[in-house]
Amino acid sequence: MTDHILIERQGAVQIIRMNRPDKKNALTRAMYAKMSAALVEGDADPAVRVHVFLGVPGAFSAGNDLADFLVVATGGEGGNEVWDFLMALAKAEKPMVSGVDGIAVGIGTTLNLHCDLTFATPRTLFRTPFVDLGLVPEAGSSLLAPQILGRQGAFALLGLGEGFSAERAKSAGLIYEVVAGDALEGAVLAAADEIAAKPPQALKIARDLMRGSREDLIARIKVESEHFHERLKSDEARAALTAFMTRKKAS
Repeated sequence: MTDHILIERQGAVQIIRMNRPDKKNALTRAMYAKMSAALVEGDADPAVRVHVFLGVPGAFSAGNDLADFLVVATGGEGGNEVWDFLMALAKAEKPMVSGVDGIAVGIGTTLNLHCDLTFATPRTLFRTPFVDLGLVPEAGSSLLAPQILGRQGAFALLGLGEGFSAERAKSAGLIYEVVAGDALEGAVLAAADEIAAKPPQALKIARDLMRGSREDLIARIKVESEHFHERLKSDEARAALTAFMTRKKAS
């Protein structure tokens, strides 16, 4: 349901809020589609100067809804919604700020690699268990994480699937600041307002220079996506996903 993503404007700030608390903000195809549309429409609207991503208390996002993965793993077909969202992230023309509280798994972590500022609460845990599920990194994380964390830090996150606490994430350069839970949204929106007040063209040029080639990022997302789709149909992924869903139903 599209109300699992709430879109709000506060002045020049567009807020994209993941709002599926009963599933810890696990992302469905419809949720990806609505976030993609918001990014594209916000980029095209001169009244919008900053995009903000928020979740719900205790859950930024538990990652992709594994039921969608299992459909593909058992012979079904997925849509283009995830790809469209990854392209919208990679091509976003305006600054992106995120506020993370609690669970941040898979895309709930890698989304923040695209953000210009990320704030997180002390109880946040960033984790990308792709390999544990028989899958591979996505969202350009195999390119961005080594740039941010160094090769060994990136391997710990993406290969070992280690959880990064908020403090460890800040020390590693994955996020900008750790703030108290009750101060999270205020800190995020204050930063977004400050960004929105900057001269937009000068800020765009500065941001583009810092981000570097979009072509390299898009090319990496494409290669990752090809591997990801192939891995979803592998025996490893099918067994791992089936076992996870079985444990989930039993718990």
